Amino acid sequence: MQYRKLGRSGLKVSAISLGSWRTFGQSVDDAATEACMKTAYENGVNFFDGAEAYGAGAAESAMGRVFRKCGWARDTFCVSSKVYHGGGKPNQSGLSRKHIMEACDAALKRMGLDYLDLYFCHRPDPDTPLDEIVHAMNTLMLQGKILYWGTSNFKATDLLQMFAIAERDGLAGPTMEQPRYNMLNRDRVDRELAPVFERYGLGTTVYSPLAVGILTGKYNDGIPPDSAMAKSEGMRKRLSEAQLVKVRQLSAIAIELNISMAQLALAWCLKNPNVSTVVTGATRPQQVEENLAAADYLDRLTDPLMDQIETVLE
Repeated sequence: MQYRKLGRSGLKVSAISLGSWRTFGQSVDDAATEACMKTAYENGVNFFDGAEAYGAGAAESAMGRVFRKCGWARDTFCVSSKVYHGGGKPNQSGLSRKHIMEACDAALKRMGLDYLDLYFCHRPDPDTPLDEIVHAMNTLMLQGKILYWGTSNFKATDLLQMFAIAERDGLAGPTMEQPRYNMLNRDRVDRELAPVFERYGLGTTVYSPLAVGILTGKYNDGIPPDSAMAKSEGMRKRLSEAQLVKVRQLSAIAIELNISMAQLALAWCLKNPNVSTVVTGATRPQQVEENLAAADYLDRLTDPLMDQIETVLE
């Protein structure tokens, strides 16, 4: 397993990590959750990604049961949570100081942990001043409940303002951002966030590297009846013929490399030096193993091949 620094920090995270969105505690049972997490951990994955919104806390509870059962040494893995979507009452969601603090305590209880390695603002909150967010996160750091804090899907302008607030008040700014990043969705990482990477060394824990399954190639010839897209109208709306034209061409490149389309998509993400870790999902240990193998194929993505891929994507 390859390990990378989380941005400018000294924390090292596995290049490929395991997330829990729509899987643990939701579409898979505890046995499958344990099998996936153990396979990941035994193959060098040291970062597990959660959020209060995933299954309304069920994902983190399921991960917590695995942590308790397996008894892994706490200094051998990192875990995250995200705050925003907590409930329907006025102070059960958003990024107020109250919800940030209470959601952190709830996540720790669900997972049976004393602290979170990473704690994200899951989405921007127009109702909460940025300085309130920065100060609340720093309070949690001082309390020892979180080690690093960051954001997810924040605009570059907001991130720059949060760094300015932190510098003004002598506080720690965000260490990482969690954006969507894949071959079909590149603008935020490759363009918008570029000035933040250059100035502050922001780390990234990118999600959706397979574009909700589109970049596995399984939709190249139609939507399989047992697929997630067949069951979700919202997901089907994300699929276009223009995307499929690109994926079919990329699939031909993957065949030439003797790797799967999914592995090509993951390796492509990892070629970006601003990517600290790629968050993957899995419902079976075999999926975990296939995803992890992508890190072994980076040397196959030569400069000429990356140019060929770029021609397809453009």
